[in-house]
Amino acid sequence: MAKVSAGILLYRHSAAGELEVFLVHPGGPFFASREAGVWSVPKGEYHVGEEPLEAAEREFAEETGFEVPVGERLDLGEVRQGGGKVVRAFAVAGDVDAAAIVSNECEIEFPPRSRRRLLIPEVDKAMWASPHVARKKLVAARVELVDRLAALLAERRTP
Repeated sequence: MAKVSAGILLYRHSAAGELEVFLVHPGGPFFASREAGVWSVPKGEYHVGEEPLEAAEREFAEETGFEVPVGERLDLGEVRQGGGKVVRAFAVAGDVDAAAIVSNECEIEFPPRSRRRLLIPEVDKAMWASPHVARKKLVAARVELVDRLAALLAERRTP
């Protein structure tokens, strides 16, 4: 059975009215020097019986230190990554200070197969990005989530 994750795609509109999405960069030595194609939405795995939205909200708080803003949760559906993992996402309007994130930590083995354990933040930085920039920064399979959000918001604006 494929692993499943759930996440929150936080979004806002800039002073000029342009859509921006909140992205996070994975912590640790594997991604330290990588920018393109490694960013994500705050997300994490959940288990059978756990509601995806509850898991998404929990993971957002763990990875950013912020509670998910109050407001409508827009179900963006699922995307499947190359390795088979399924990510379910919900969009929420809100605004947080990307420079003020405080992530939980996790333990990894580094260097690989060394038996050395290293404690790292799950997320080491965050940013607000236009859809154009997000498409370059995000893991490829998650770009679809930004496109779905943009289409949904455009549809709501059109009478």
